[in-house]
Amino acid sequence: MNSAHAAVEIEGADRPGEVVLVCEHASNVFPAPWGDLGLTPDQREAHIAWDPGALGLARGLAAKLHAPLVAARQSRLIYDLNRPPHHPGAMPVTSEIHDIPGNAELSPEDRSARTEALYLPFHAALRGLIAERLARGRPTTLVTVHSFTPIWFGKPRAVELGVIHDADPSLAQAVLDEARRVTELDARLNEPYSGADGVCHTLALQATPMGLPNVMLELRNDLIADPAAQEAMAATLAPVLQAALSQIAANNGEAA
Repeated sequence: MNSAHAAVEIEGADRPGEVVLVCEHASNVFPAPWGDLGLTPDQREAHIAWDPGALGLARGLAAKLHAPLVAARQSRLIYDLNRPPHHPGAMPVTSEIHDIPGNAELSPEDRSARTEALYLPFHAALRGLIAERLARGRPTTLVTVHSFTPIWFGKPRAVELGVIHDADPSLAQAVLDEARRVTELDARLNEPYSGADGVCHTLALQATPMGLPNVMLELRNDLIADPAAQEAMAATLAPVLQAALSQIAANNGEAA
């Protein structure tokens, strides 16, 4: 079953896998009524506008894990769905070294309109999907998929896979341990971002209150730059996630 809204697309809502995948920065589309925010074509293609490669990777993981995927349908510069409405980064005035002219003088009414049009329906759709699964007794784990640029403010980043957690580090640690055991990726916990940087809003809003296992995956975007690379990374990470989930289940069984 597929469903779509101006703010959100859900692919495979009825898939039976344990994981629910989320890609908040899937798109660099700048639809009406917001337009291009005064950005150049190059800026709208750059990582400031979206997470390049993240949607392709998320779709590859969804296919391999038989998982539903909830994805944004517009640029994060219009509204960053991984930020709450009061956060400056929700509708940023600047991103890295780039000014965002269309966000420079937003009124409270403008901010409210974007929140109502984009943030509220996205998170309502995700919450509804989770609630329906839980009502049916389906185990549910939330995994958000992101990418990051290899160079940030002129400095190279060596990390290739960031594994980030909200309040509960259990799944993130299990993913990190398994990634280090079976892949050659430079995998690190809470790099290049962490919850302290405000990047775990979706996890904190949707998973933590329900007590659901959760993790945020950050891939360096040069490793998922084309469809073949995205598919290869999905093939690498899907068994990592499966093994980590099995480990968490085993640990919970022992604790019981």
